[in-house]
Amino acid sequence: MKKSKLRRCGAKIMASLIVLLGSLSYIMVLAVINGSLGFIAAMGVTVSGAAAVAKALGIMGLCAGVSLPWGAIIGIAVGCGVIRGGLRYLEQYSNHYIAFKLLAVLRDKIFAALRVLCPAKLESKQKGSIIAMITSDIETLEVFYAHTISPVCIAVLVSLAVFLFVGFVSSWYLAIVAMAAYIVIGIVVPLISSGRLKAAGVNYRREFASFNAYFLDSIKGIKDIVLNNAEKDREGEVNRLSGILLKETRKMKSGITRSGAATELIVSVFVVLAIAVGILLVGFASLDMGTMIIGIVAISSSFGPVLAVSALPGNLTQTFAGGDRVLNLLQEKPAVYPVTNGKNFEYEELEVNDLSFEYEAGAPVLKDICMHAQKGEIIGIVGESGCGKSTFLKLLLRFWQKGSGEIHYNGIDIDNINSDNLLDNVTMVSQSTYLFDESIEENLRIAKPDASQEEIEAACKMASVHDFIISLPEGYATQVGAMGDNLSAGEKQRIGLARAFLKGSQLILLDEPTSNVDSINEGIILKSLAGQKSKKSIILVSHRESTMAIADRIYRVECGKMAEVK
Repeated sequence: MKKSKLRRCGAKIMASLIVLLGSLSYIMVLAVINGSLGFIAAMGVTVSGAAAVAKALGIMGLCAGVSLPWGAIIGIAVGCGVIRGGLRYLEQYSNHYIAFKLLAVLRDKIFAALRVLCPAKLESKQKGSIIAMITSDIETLEVFYAHTISPVCIAVLVSLAVFLFVGFVSSWYLAIVAMAAYIVIGIVVPLISSGRLKAAGVNYRREFASFNAYFLDSIKGIKDIVLNNAEKDREGEVNRLSGILLKETRKMKSGITRSGAATELIVSVFVVLAIAVGILLVGFASLDMGTMIIGIVAISSSFGPVLAVSALPGNLTQTFAGGDRVLNLLQEKPAVYPVTNGKNFEYEELEVNDLSFEYEAGAPVLKDICMHAQKGEIIGIVGESGCGKSTFLKLLLRFWQKGSGEIHYNGIDIDNINSDNLLDNVTMVSQSTYLFDESIEENLRIAKPDASQEEIEAACKMASVHDFIISLPEGYATQVGAMGDNLSAGEKQRIGLARAFLKGSQLILLDEPTSNVDSINEGIILKSLAGQKSKKSIILVSHRESTMAIADRIYRVECGKMAEVK
């Protein structure tokens, strides 16, 4: 895979994620300070032990010794241990507070982005992939906020503090060895590891999202899979995708293991090097053995922060891949932008002139469409599947940005009408109605939250679904199940139609409203629609000739062009 197709570089992702800290940055600063002081306190315990050894050697006449009394050395060791515990708690509390607070903010931002991108930009996205982004991708960012920013800053501060301490207390030669170790372990190794693990991390996140999407799709369609005896084929594909995911997981884990082993080896090499330099300095009488021991122990106990940084690429490959996907969504441009400073209207008429539209350049879907509708009319639109009928309805709702031509409501161009006002005046019932895992009544109230029970029942009667609902054991309180699985396609479609009636929009767009009902219920629904035309306009899309019987005028769509049937 080419680098250009992987993701943006880690530095850009880190910078973008850090910007999201906003007002929480002061808590991150507090976490860094607590973490740095806490680690220095932890080193104080081991350095105090080294000082005790040096003092004992001085008593035995083997070195100059340490002037601190035993009580002070013991007190420093115990005090540093207690302080380390408290500061460690404050550091972890601050980091995780920021992490989980920001995860909530990020989820809110993602839902806001999905709202703006919906529905046009979401039609081509796998729902399972979006769910993976909202759940697992967001959760991987917890690693960044709780275990990346703070450790990196702590590593820099602690390394600098140890460099100065060893230089002033022991030897600058030892300090230089320590700084070289910090640079190699904390910068060089992570950069090399990140480069090697980058592709593996991106591939893993991609295959994880792909597997998640396919598996979710399989669960949603389990009934059809069983009815068509397709379990074996589906199981085979699930196993194949699972195998690919397992292969990418092993590849990534193998890279992480090799990187960790190399890091531990490098630490050992630098510790041995520091000891060798210390021995040489003692041998040339440039350094006392006691201060040499203190310097070596300080260096040996200071690798914790840089080791934490060195281990980051293993987690950051996934974090950056997940963060990149989240940032891509947050930065994706919608097909249309909501209009908030436009005009409002109350529907009376619709006029479409010379409307053209294409999803991809050079492949027109609609060409030079002209039609009009007045309040009190039922307009029928017929045509073969894929001829652009549903696309036309979406353009009337401004789900996509029209190409050339005009769509006017009451003489106002659709691009100048406030989006909320447009959706108040125009509603659509699509071929497939989505129902939430709530009661039938709660699903209906989405259209009008403050509707009375009488209004709800009246809307359901117009959609020929009231009798069915009251026949259920719990009536309108019946739970529809996940994705409406407790109801048939026709029942869901009629509930969707009842929603449209309950909402009370003056223009209703119906995309195959009777495709999933029998002829008897179709007649009842059409009769209800005919009874509503005096109050509103209805644009009715259908391939059934019987459905067109109630239309005042009919348009036929062929090859992307629309003509009125005389």
